[in-house]
Amino acid sequence: MTRFDSIRPYYDSEVNEALKSSLHHPMMKAIMEFTFPEVEEEVWKEQLSKINSIREFQVTCVYQSLQRILERSSEGLTTSGFEKLAPNTSYLYISNHRDIILDTSLLNVALYDHGLVMTASAIGDNLVQKDFLLKLSKLNRNFLVQRGLSPRELLQSSKLMSEYIYHLLAEENRSVWIAQREGRTKDGNDATHPGVLKMLGMASDEKRGMDFFKKLKIVPVSISYEYDPTDALKMPQLLAHSKDEVYIKEKNEDFITLMSGIIGQKKGIHIHIGDVLDSEYEKIIAETDNNNKQVQALAQVIDDSILQSYKLWPTNFIAYDILYKTDRFTHLYDEKERQIFERRLEMRIDVDNDTMREGFLAMYANPVVNKLKYTNDL
Repeated sequence: MTRFDSIRPYYDSEVNEALKSSLHHPMMKAIMEFTFPEVEEEVWKEQLSKINSIREFQVTCVYQSLQRILERSSEGLTTSGFEKLAPNTSYLYISNHRDIILDTSLLNVALYDHGLVMTASAIGDNLVQKDFLLKLSKLNRNFLVQRGLSPRELLQSSKLMSEYIYHLLAEENRSVWIAQREGRTKDGNDATHPGVLKMLGMASDEKRGMDFFKKLKIVPVSISYEYDPTDALKMPQLLAHSKDEVYIKEKNEDFITLMSGIIGQKKGIHIHIGDVLDSEYEKIIAETDNNNKQVQALAQVIDDSILQSYKLWPTNFIAYDILYKTDRFTHLYDEKERQIFERRLEMRIDVDNDTMREGFLAMYANPVVNKLKYTNDL
């Protein structure tokens, strides 16, 4: 088991010591005062020092923090499709990725509420450079995706992660969450990167790759936010890409984005669970015996599920109508909602910059564009 030590979360036997060493950290104090404002510091410190498992920490602390975040920054979380999942069963959730922390955290809230196995979740090691954040992520059952590696190191790291994910699913009966691509979607176009699937397949000893994927019990997940609290923060990177420039992050940019996503206003949030992939594999095998084409076909199956089930909000329809200068979806929002969205646009970006304006609008409009590929009945 020591081969996973560089990426794994804490074992339960390590939780108590990690919590005790974090009791006096100012960020732990801020988290606990935000979550339990009516509880005295000595009381929550004593309660934390008695916790001995990740599940206990998640249920007594993390879950409560997320409820407070939902109260303060949204109109609540809605869900659909969770009835398809069986209790005491591990699944590999592959989802679109909009928010660094909340995508996976809110999925776990919904899994807990439905009495289902919660996930171990992938997180980039660039996001947990600070010692406290690394401890907190390991306490919340995150495992590390190593970034900034050479090609040779990347190959070794990918194989290790693949083996760890399969170990969790097959040996520990632990569900796993992983994003469909590296990094968050910046332009609203959710697409599964075949490289993610190739990484997952590295642990396979099956003659047919699709037989291995079937064992993973893959579940496509779509998560949508009515307002993306980090929408304006994504603009500099989109601008750089529009000029074919390499985008270099500012110092602490990841942390600022992380915090903005957590506390910023989101309004509506919805998570949809797609069907567990099953019969799709035989269809893919029947169509081609080329491994690369099979992986691409599987990525398309996941995309089809995510894009079709993505919940659209008034903000998406408003952005579409503004961007494409139509009134096609005016029946799906009212004038007040449009005014609020236009005001947000004016306040958060330079609307005289056409690239920035179009990028901001496209971020919200593209989910509509993508859904129209499947149906005109919106």
